[in-house]
Amino acid sequence: MKLMGYRRANGSFGIRNYVAVLPSVFCANHAAQKIAERVNSIIAAPEHSSEFAPGHLDGCIGLPHQLGCGQHGKDLDQTVRTLIGLGCNPNIGAVLLVGLGCERVSVQELYDGIAPTGKPVRTIVIQECGGTDKTIEKGVEIASELAAELAKQEREAFDESKLLVGLKCGGTDALSGIAANPALGLAVDRLIDGGGSAMLTEIGELVGAEHLLAKRGINEEVAKRIREIILHTEEVQLRMTEGYEKTGSRAALVTPGNFEGGVTTVSEKALGGILKSGHRPFVGTLEYSERPDLDANPGLYLMNAEGQDGEVVTPMAAAGAQIVCFTSGRGTPTGFPFVPVIKITGNDHTFHNMEGDIDINAGTFVTGEKTLAEVGDEIYGMIEAVANGMQTKPERGGHCELFTIGRYEMY
Repeated sequence: MKLMGYRRANGSFGIRNYVAVLPSVFCANHAAQKIAERVNSIIAAPEHSSEFAPGHLDGCIGLPHQLGCGQHGKDLDQTVRTLIGLGCNPNIGAVLLVGLGCERVSVQELYDGIAPTGKPVRTIVIQECGGTDKTIEKGVEIASELAAELAKQEREAFDESKLLVGLKCGGTDALSGIAANPALGLAVDRLIDGGGSAMLTEIGELVGAEHLLAKRGINEEVAKRIREIILHTEEVQLRMTEGYEKTGSRAALVTPGNFEGGVTTVSEKALGGILKSGHRPFVGTLEYSERPDLDANPGLYLMNAEGQDGEVVTPMAAAGAQIVCFTSGRGTPTGFPFVPVIKITGNDHTFHNMEGDIDINAGTFVTGEKTLAEVGDEIYGMIEAVANGMQTKPERGGHCELFTIGRYEMY
């Protein structure tokens, strides 16, 4: 790959260049969103074109969430780790942290976690500023200054070893495991062979394929941990469904849309789902939002994250993924605020029905128009193009639904 991105002070590279306005607690969501909206208005104003036009600024984004207070123990730790990880993501060039002042997750704690990246990080606290209006006014001033500095940055060449791609599927149908997932797996193989890295997660949808994934562990320690993660998730899911219809059957873990698409059990879904990870060994496992050390140990990872689409895309972004590849047989338009999401379907009908939302039609393999290898090359080529600035369809549509921080459940 020939890649051009934004160099960060810690040696990582972003493929987007955003100022993030990150609230430490849900109480600061309104202020954070208003700051981002007003800064984007300033950036877009003709009278400020000379200030913001020279570089490659992607804008200012608010990241509202529903957490940050009333949490304890591992649940609190997971939220803090995720918020810090989001601020550390290379696609974020600068961060403004907005706090209330009495919350459990303080802006200082987040600052201490993000600042070591070397990127500009500023803080503001509503109770110290004298209320919401004054906080927004001061925040707009700070974020505008950060945006003006980022606008001076130019893309520069970076190595594929700096690229981390998240792997996701949602709205699976019978063709996902035949076309979209195996084609994505071939692209992942090329990425890994070129020195890049990727991560697989969505543990609840890997149930029944744990023995196959464990065989790909680079050593027995990794293999053992893969088995532990998946089997524990199945135990939890079965306990949670106790007393409900279809309890005790892995069919209970499949959504109605999956059934309608031709997938009958979670094991069946897993056998197709694991194909998007390709064929290379797993070099390690990660906890929710844990960042891998790509300089020391690049390659393929399994992340221990369970939940709905947003609850697994968000920790991949917090772990440093600059791109997410998302396969969907049924079709879904969702995106993430600052990480481009490439949508891929193996269903030709779905692609033409939702062409404005889906980037790649892997259904051309099913129709005989392309070989699986050719579709894999197409996906690999799109990863390269998106890394170099091309917008995905969810980006162009302004989709941000996949930002959802999962809760740590004590089972």
